[in-house]
Amino acid sequence: MKNGISKLAFLLFFTTLSFQANAQTAGEGSTYLYTALIAVVAILILGVVLQVADSLMRIEAKNMGVEQDNTNFSLIPSWSDVFKPKTPEFAQNSRVVNLQEGHDIKLEGSAKKEFLAISPTTFAVKPTDFVGMSPIPKVEVEPGAEVKAGDVLFFDKKRPEVKYVAPVSGEVIAVNRGEKRSIAEVVILADKDQNSFRSYNLPDINTSREELVAFLLESGVWPMIRQRPYNVVADPLDIPKAIFISTFDSAPNAPDLNFVVAGKEAAFQKGLDVIGKLTEGAVHLGLDARGEVAPSTVFTMATGVEKTYYNGPHPSGNVGIQIHHTNPISANERVWTLGVQEVITIGRLFLEGRYDAERIIAVTGAELEHTGYVKTYLGANLENMVKGNLKNDHVRVVSGDVLTGDALPVNGHLGFFDDQVTVLEEGDEYEMFGWLLPLSPRPTISKTYPNFLFPNYKFTPNTNTHGEKRAFVVTGQYEKVLPMDLYPQQLMKAILVNDYERMEGLGIYELSEEDVALCEFVCTSKQPVQKILRQGLDMMREQG
Repeated sequence: MKNGISKLAFLLFFTTLSFQANAQTAGEGSTYLYTALIAVVAILILGVVLQVADSLMRIEAKNMGVEQDNTNFSLIPSWSDVFKPKTPEFAQNSRVVNLQEGHDIKLEGSAKKEFLAISPTTFAVKPTDFVGMSPIPKVEVEPGAEVKAGDVLFFDKKRPEVKYVAPVSGEVIAVNRGEKRSIAEVVILADKDQNSFRSYNLPDINTSREELVAFLLESGVWPMIRQRPYNVVADPLDIPKAIFISTFDSAPNAPDLNFVVAGKEAAFQKGLDVIGKLTEGAVHLGLDARGEVAPSTVFTMATGVEKTYYNGPHPSGNVGIQIHHTNPISANERVWTLGVQEVITIGRLFLEGRYDAERIIAVTGAELEHTGYVKTYLGANLENMVKGNLKNDHVRVVSGDVLTGDALPVNGHLGFFDDQVTVLEEGDEYEMFGWLLPLSPRPTISKTYPNFLFPNYKFTPNTNTHGEKRAFVVTGQYEKVLPMDLYPQQLMKAILVNDYERMEGLGIYELSEEDVALCEFVCTSKQPVQKILRQGLDMMREQG
C-alpha cells in the first residue's frame, strides 16, 4: 500500500510541475486554469490521506475488538450512514442495525391472523431433521407402544445423552424406514385429549450448570438448542460465548411471531431465564424494526437479555445475520441459537413440569382456499392441514417457507424446526421463450421485469425454475442479497474444489443454509447454493 501511495504522490507532483510549466508558457490567461488544477490536485491528495487514515482506523478498531456494527470508525460518513433507513420511533433509544443488502419476496397467500379449525391426528419425529445424526439411531419404541408426551423415542448412538422424545401422548403406529434401512420417522397417533405427560423432578434454575444441562438432556428439550457453526444440535460439553434468538422471521409469508407469542409472556420469560444459565456471555434478542408498529411487549419487555433492533429486507430476520452484525463467530467459538416457540417449550417445562410441544403453525400459499394459523403440536401431519382446503390438486406441499423448506408428500409430517406450511402450484409446464417473452409477472431481481416500479405487488409463484443448471459464472448477484461482509460466490467455488483453508478464510463458519437461500434464488447459474454450503459445512465438521 505504501508503494502505491508513493507512486500516486510522485504522479501528482510531476503533474503539478507540468501544469505550472504550461501556465508560464501560455501567459497570464491560464492563471485561473492553473489555480483550478492545483485545487483539484490538493483535493485528490486530501482524499488519499483520508482514505488511508480511514482504513487504518478500521483495522485498528477490529484488532482491538471494539468494532461495532452501529459505530462508524471513520473520519467521514459512509454512504450507508448518509442514506440509511429511517429508524422507527419505538427504537430511537435502542441499538439498531440497518441492513442495505437483501430482498423481500412478496407473495400471495400469507396467513390471516385467525385460527383454522384443524386438528392433526398424527405426529412424527424425524432423525433426518437433525444434521449429523446417525442414519440408524437407537429406537426405544415399537409400533403398538403407548407413549406419553416427553417419553424417549430414540437417541443418536454417537451422542446417547441427547434424547429425542414424543411431542404428544398416543400410540406409536409406525417406525418408517428410508434408504438402506435408515430411520425416516417415528409416527404417533395422538390421543384425543392430550393430558398424559411424563413426570419430572424439576431442578431449581439456580442450581449448577451441570445439573441444569443434565435435566435438559433427559427431558428431551435439548435438541431444540442448535449450535453455530454447522447448525447442529448443541454439544452439552461446550459453553457458548453467546445465545441468539430472533423474534421475527423475514422469509416470504413467514408467521407473525408477535401473533404467535400472544399470551405466553410468562413461559417465554421463564425460558429466557433458563437459557441464560447456559452461557457465560449474553442472551441476544433480535427485534423487528422494519415497520412503524413496535414488536410485542413479550419481546420488548423481556429481561436478562441484550436487545438489538434490525431494519432491512430479508434475511434481516435470520439469526445468522444477527450473529454476524452483533457478535461474529470464528472456528474455535460456539454460539447457540433457539426459536421463539422452542424458548416457550423450555419455559413451560419449568413452569408446569411437563413437556409441552405445542406449536402455532402458519398455513400459507396462494393455492389454499383459506390461510391462517393452526394450534397443534410439533411434527404435525401436513395432510390434515391442507385437505379440503386446496384450490386444485396439482400442488407441492412444503414444510417451511419457499426459500428453505422441504418438499414433502401430502401425507408427510412437519419438520422439527418448522412453524410454517406452504402450498405452491407445481410449475412443470414448459414456458416457450420464457426469458425472451416475459409475459407473466414473477418474483425476481432482474431489471428485465419492471418489478421495481410496483414495490407492493404480490406474486403468485410456482415451482418452475425458469432455466437449468449452467456454468458457474461470477455475477456479483450474491453480494447484493447477503448482508454479510463475505464473498459468497468465491466461498461456493472453494467448497466445490475442497479448498479447506480458503473455505475457512472466506467465512464458512458464519453461514447456514437459510443465510444463502436468497443467493440461490437470484443465481443466474441456477446453482444449488444451499446444498453446496451444507457439503462444505459437513466437510469442515468432519475435519474437526
